[in-house]
Formats: sequence, structure tokens, C-alpha cells
Amino acid sequence: MKKLLIVIFLLSTILWLACRQRNQQTHAQQVQAFQLLQVEHADSALRQLRLLVKTGAQTLVLQQAFKNARLAYKRTEFLTEYYTPVTAKALNGAPIPVMDDNDQHRIDLPEGFQVIEPYLFPVIDGNNKAELLKQLDMMIPSFKRLKQLTQTQELADAQIFDAMRLEVFRIITQGITGFDAPIAQNSMAEASAVLSTLHDVLAIYEDDITSKDENLYQQLQQTIGKSRRYLSQHTGFNSFNRMAFIMQYANPLSVNLAKASHLLGIDKFLEMRALKANAKTVFDEHAFDPDYYTASYDAHSSPAKVELGKRLFYDPILSGTGKRSCASCHEPPKAFTDGLVKSESIDGKTRIRRNTPTLLNAGLQPALFYDNRVAYLEDQATDVINNKDEMHGSLPAALKRLGANPAYNGLFKRAFPKVKEPVTDYNLRNALGSYIRSLESLNSPFDKYMRGDRTQLNAAEVNGFNLYMGKAKCATCHFMPLFNGTVPPDYRTIETEVIGVPAIAGKLGIDDDKGKYELRKINLYKYAFRTPTVRNIALTAPYMHNGVFKTLEDVVDFYNKGGGLSAGANLPNLTLPFDELHLTPQDQKDIVAFLKKLTDTGTK
Repeated sequence: MKKLLIVIFLLSTILWLACRQRNQQTHAQQVQAFQLLQVEHADSALRQLRLLVKTGAQTLVLQQAFKNARLAYKRTEFLTEYYTPVTAKALNGAPIPVMDDNDQHRIDLPEGFQVIEPYLFPVIDGNNKAELLKQLDMMIPSFKRLKQLTQTQELADAQIFDAMRLEVFRIITQGITGFDAPIAQNSMAEASAVLSTLHDVLAIYEDDITSKDENLYQQLQQTIGKSRRYLSQHTGFNSFNRMAFIMQYANPLSVNLAKASHLLGIDKFLEMRALKANAKTVFDEHAFDPDYYTASYDAHSSPAKVELGKRLFYDPILSGTGKRSCASCHEPPKAFTDGLVKSESIDGKTRIRRNTPTLLNAGLQPALFYDNRVAYLEDQATDVINNKDEMHGSLPAALKRLGANPAYNGLFKRAFPKVKEPVTDYNLRNALGSYIRSLESLNSPFDKYMRGDRTQLNAAEVNGFNLYMGKAKCATCHFMPLFNGTVPPDYRTIETEVIGVPAIAGKLGIDDDKGKYELRKINLYKYAFRTPTVRNIALTAPYMHNGVFKTLEDVVDFYNKGGGLSAGANLPNLTLPFDELHLTPQDQKDIVAFLKKLTDTGTK
């Protein structure tokens, strides 16, 4: 009996010490310990998958083991992506080669779950076993590195809540679209796994949140619980109602997460972001900041710069002939395009090489032109003004004319009041860039619907949105809500795609424009073009870089038939999924109906 009492006393002491130690930890330290546990679970699940591959397990067993490993990783994702994005890329990056950021002569080969997925789905080819094991072996050191980084990373409450909100944005813009699980299509279960982590992390902050608002903590957890139930009850990838999930669960969750961080006094972020740190949802008015995409603070826009830039935009004074302005090819009624397959060159003898892109929301992307050849709108202005086919101008000559104009002198002085001689090359280009950055177009019927006005979309248009986000796979390249290739939720990079655009609609043979390859002779870039926005697409026909498709129906039909493969594009670097989409005629009509609701005619 005495020994039993001693054992009970020792166990009680150990438990008391453990609880005391836990209570002495900060919330951030508790979250760190939780994250470490999730990393260990994910590492264990990956090793189990490797063991099953090595021992030759059956297909269904291997596929489930892969799903289990992915689910385990997803429980780490919100902090892995936030604090260790390079490691996140190694574990779950896109399955395409990319040029090394630090060495432009080196191509980084992809690795991680997205590379492994095609080896296991939809069927397993036993001949690939060695390569599959090789890929799994490459992932094990990445998990080891993630564990080490997590152990040494100092977490902060503000960043934890920020990461949770961004993860909700990642779920709706990437997760439920199948962006990182296009073949297994286990997106709903993975979204639920992410939300289970948010539930557990919020529990650590229960007392703090409840002390500020008795109901808010319960609202957060109830929303997560309802979200997970909805995901578990609606598992079909093609049939999943993404609009209902976003409106009923994801948006309220991100709003309440923002509210909680505000109540806790941890919502102040000083750094500039493309998606503003105080955005409660990605659909908020003025949620995006185009000044994020400028080269420096001095390049930020101002009303005076915009006024000057607008005047310059419509003035042929910048062209070599004095007869063409920027607006000659970028007409406001056509969403700042010109409605032509390709614009006429300034001498009237030839055609400009590529279709005129819209300037609406051009300021909300980190690279410009179809081949991503410049990063800033100021450099785009230089390129266009100097181009012999477009403006055939000269910046020094234009500055001389502007400097002799009293009205322009006054406008430059108001726009750049801190400099003695404001009529300069850079200031001219910065004014043009500022005007284009002001051409924000994020107030379409779709946007109004997402902000709560349910009269803006009908049932067919909502179905078109759901198809766009799921079965039709549009959203895996044209990311919501900008609907261009700028990658959420941080919007720092923009994708180029190789889809094999035909030279002539409906006929075999792809267009001979090699796109990005012409800037850098890397095979990876052959026929690669920037992913443009589909906002205002009803106004910007004809479509593609060569203007090959006259109607939206033509574009949807092209993708439905398998994209470039239907045009005979036998390219090893194709980034478009090879399969046909199997969209019904009604599906296609609904997608087009939705796309037309991305039109915002309020920007001038």
C-alpha cells in the first residue's frame, strides 16, 4: 500500500510539473510545440508511405498512405508556408522545373508531394518504383530541415493569427480548386485537415479571446466545426459548391480571425503587402495595394501623379509622329484594349506582334508583357515609347517638348514637388505608371456578390463560378480574386504557362511565337506566356497572345478539348493538364455567363 501511495504521489508530481511548465509557456511557445508534433506526424506518415512502396503494397493501400501523408502535411501548412516558404516549396511545390532565383543558368527540378502524386494516381506503374522511392528519399531531408527550423524559429502571436487568416485565403484560392492535388482530388479532406489545425491553435488562445469577447471564440470554433462538417458531407470534387463554402464558412472565418487579432491588439503590421494585412477577406474593397509592385517608396502613386499620368496617357506628344497616344491602342470602352487581333504598327505598314492586353489591374502583378520581360510599369512605359512599331518615340525628345509646355510644367511640379527640375525621364514614366496603377477594376457584379449582394449573380452564373473553380480547372492558373497568374495568398510571383496556342483556330499547328524563350534561350521557356487576367474578359476579345480566338465560347471549347493537345502541341514542357475536361454544353454556357460577370465598367 505504501509503495502504491508513493507511485501515485510521484505520478501526481510529474503531472503537476508538466502542467506548471505548460502554463509557464507563452501561447506562441505552445503553438510551436504543437507545430513540432504535427511535423513529426507528417514525417512519420511519409516514412510509412515509403515503406509501403518499398515492400510492394497494393495500389489502394499506397494511395491511401499518400493521402494520409498529405493530410498530415496539411496540418503543418499554415506555419510551414508562413515561416519556412522555401521548405514548403520543397515539400509541396508545383511539379514543374523553375529557374533558380540566384543562378539563372541553373534549373531547379521539382520535388515533393505534387511530383509524387502522378506516380500513384490514377494507377500505379510498377516500372516507376525506383524513381518513386528516389522522390520519397528526397523529401525525408526536407522534413528533417522543417523540424530543425521549427525548433529554432521564434513565433509571435501576431504572426500566428496572420498565418491562420492567410491559410483560409490559401484554402479558397488554391486548396479547394485542386491546385496542389489535381489528380488525387482529395481537396475537401485536405481543407478539413487544415481547419482542424486552426481549431487546435485557437484553443490555446481561448481564455484571451473570451476575456475580450465572450461570444467570439465560440463563433470561431463553431464556424470551423460547421466548415469541416460541410467538407465531410460534400466530398465530390466536381460537384462541390465552392461558392456556398466560401460565403457561408470561409469568409466569416477570416473576418472573425481578423476581429480576434484586433481585439488581442496583435493586428498591426508595418510592412507593405500586395494583399493588405488588414484585409478581412480577399474580396474586400481596396484589399490590394498596387504600390506594393513599385520599385521604391518614391515611386508610390499620388493624386497629382495620377492626374499627370492620365494627361500623358491620352496625349500623342510621347510618340515619334505626334499622332499616336497610349489610348490609341488602349481604349477605355474596351477595357483598355483595342478589339483587334493585333494592332496596326505606327507606320501603318505592318501589325504589332502580339494582341493588346488590358491595362485594367495591370498594376496588380509583379511582371508585365506577355513574356514577363519587365517588373515595373515604369519600365513598360520605356519599352512601349521606344518601340519602333508601337510609339516610335524618344524619351529625350518627349521631355524637351514637355519642358517647353507651361501646362505640363505645372503638372510636373505638383506631382513631384520635392525636386527642382521635375520634368525628367523617370518622373514621366512614374506618372504614367501611377495612372495605370489607378486603373483598379475590382467592383464587378461578382465582387458585389462576394461582398453580400446576392442579387448580382443568378443560379447559372454561380454554377459557372463553381465550374471555373473546380471541374474546368480554370482557377488553378487564373487565381481568384484577381483572376490572373499572380499566386495567392501573398501575390508576390506570377506564373507563365505553356498551353500550346494554335496559329489558326480549329486547325492543327501551334503559333510560332516562342514567348519567354526569346528573352532567355532556355527550353523550359519555349512557348511560355504570362497568365493574363480574365477580369473584364467580355470586353477584351479577341483572345490569347495572338488573338486567335474570337469569342469566349471558342476559348472554353479549346480548353475543354484538352488545350494545346487538340492543336497538335507535342511539347515536353506543356504546363496545361493533358486531359479533356468533359464539360457539357450547359457547363460551357454557365462558365461563359460567369466570366461575363467579371466586367467592371466603372474604371476610366
